[in-house]
Amino acid sequence: MSEYNATFANFNGSTTLIAEYEHWCVLVRPKQVTLGSLVLVAKSDATAFSALPPAAFAEMETVIADIEATLAAKFQYDKINYLMLMMVDPHVHFHVIPRYAKSRTLEKWTLADEGWPGQPNLGSGSADEALVALMIDTLKAAWG
Repeated sequence: MSEYNATFANFNGSTTLIAEYEHWCVLVRPKQVTLGSLVLVAKSDATAFSALPPAAFAEMETVIADIEATLAAKFQYDKINYLMLMMVDPHVHFHVIPRYAKSRTLEKWTLADEGWPGQPNLGSGSADEALVALMIDTLKAAWG
């Protein structure tokens, strides 16, 4: 999918994409820090948040509403964190980490929020390919 930026590719966007908008793509995060962890990637080549076109900021309202509604319906998160780190992957993107006071289970996978109630522990979670594939299917089916 060469029309997308390198950050999209680094998060395996051609496989992990669950929703696409005019200016944004929502991907399942290849490492689930907590169940439902996502990456919100701008389609732009911008490497600074302020460099996004105004229409991307306007569209964020819809994208964020869809993210929160879907994750709330599927996993009943207690809080949600949007982390804009952009250290390794340079294009504008957010790590979307649903936060849970208690563990959540999806089929055979149970994940605890090891950072709760503080900062998310990005080193925790699961990169199990079967879990990621299940998360892609689950969230695609529930989206919007």
